[in-house]
Amino acid sequence: MKIQRREFLKKSALGVGGILAGAPLVRAEAAPQKTFDPFALVPLGKTDLKFSRITMGTGSHGGNRESNQTREGRPAFQKLLRDAHERGVRTYDLADLYGSHTYLPPALDGIPRGQYNLISKIWWNWGGIPEPERPDADVVVARFLKELKTDYIDLLLLHCVTSPDWPAELRPQMDILSKLKAQGKIRALGVSCHSIPALEAAAAEPWVESVHTRINPYGMSMDGSAAQVVPVLQKLHAAGKGVIGMKLIGEGRLRNDDARRDESVKFVLGLGCVDVLNVGFEKVEEIDDFAARVRKVPLPA
Repeated sequence: MKIQRREFLKKSALGVGGILAGAPLVRAEAAPQKTFDPFALVPLGKTDLKFSRITMGTGSHGGNRESNQTREGRPAFQKLLRDAHERGVRTYDLADLYGSHTYLPPALDGIPRGQYNLISKIWWNWGGIPEPERPDADVVVARFLKELKTDYIDLLLLHCVTSPDWPAELRPQMDILSKLKAQGKIRALGVSCHSIPALEAAAAEPWVESVHTRINPYGMSMDGSAAQVVPVLQKLHAAGKGVIGMKLIGEGRLRNDDARRDESVKFVLGLGCVDVLNVGFEKVEEIDDFAARVRKVPLPA
């Protein structure tokens, strides 16, 4: 009986092996390709800051202390700011020019200050804001801190520089801002640029830690064509500056063009030299739509 049992087990094993040998191999499914996380916290250049990849802009068609966002009224705009945070936005782009400062504290009431970042900008040029006076940066920043009900601003910019000589022209204000940073009232300093010569100057200026720049593949509301702008952004990135991209939706002109919105997001993320995407959302649905487009872009291999 033992011999018969042994023979049975041997034949059974051979039979199973034959079945397996003749069966087609089942291929393991490839792991899904990783894509960009729209709300990931990403390093801003060589600063100590980490900003959400999507930043909530507040200055669509802004000027004279109002914008499309503020023109919606306080309840609607403040709800949008809160909804953005609930979806994962952790960085808000504000400015004196937009008049958006005072909307933010009530919108984020109850959320610890360490759970979001604030960007603001000093309007130093003529026009733009109602009063003709342009006080020094320490006076202006003191007002900003009161309006924002905070002890510090994460990133403070000189707004809309265009001259290639802006570092020399604005050096007195830059020195004041450096002192405020040393006091802990500002965490990082930079400029928003509106010309290629200004971008070039920012890349060479040690004071600059981050730059707001207009970028999309179509040259819409930009300082030049993408072929002209991208090499300067690469230079900024190589110099360790944070690079925050604006006008990805062409200042709203691509709002109803799905294919070109996709292409713009893919193009900018693919550059590898733009840290943060700053978009002036006017509806919560626009945040969801933009986030979905970011999620479609594969991470670089």
